[in-house]
Amino acid sequence: MAEYHFVSIWQVQAPIERVWEEIYHAECWPSWWRYVVGVEELEPGAADGVGKRLRLLFRTRLPYTLGFDVRVTRVQRPSELEAEATGELEGTGRWTLTPADGGTLVRYNWDIRTTRWWMNLLAPVARPMFS
Repeated sequence: MAEYHFVSIWQVQAPIERVWEEIYHAECWPSWWRYVVGVEELEPGAADGVGKRLRLLFRTRLPYTLGFDVRVTRVQRPSELEAEATGELEGTGRWTLTPADGGTLVRYNWDIRTTRWWMNLLAPVARPMFS
């Protein structure tokens, strides 16, 4: 399997509580995250969100829609949200939110592996497109 490690950092001019709500409620992602084309709740999880399962569909630069499930494994409102991915991607994603400069600093760590044979076969030459 091909492995990837991504770190995305955004400075958002909004209070941490508002940013948390937008990230925590993944069903809203298609309204502001242009690559997310679908979110379906599979299981609601506990009252705090731990155990919640979602099916995510992402548009890619290739003519392909990437689908995988996530299960929320950690919720520390309003500063940390973590989930495990299974399906076409496997691994862990972790959102960390910190108040900063009158807004919120958002850091997303995404450690994943591709599971499709063709993704793994193409990884050595297509890594920039997959990234």
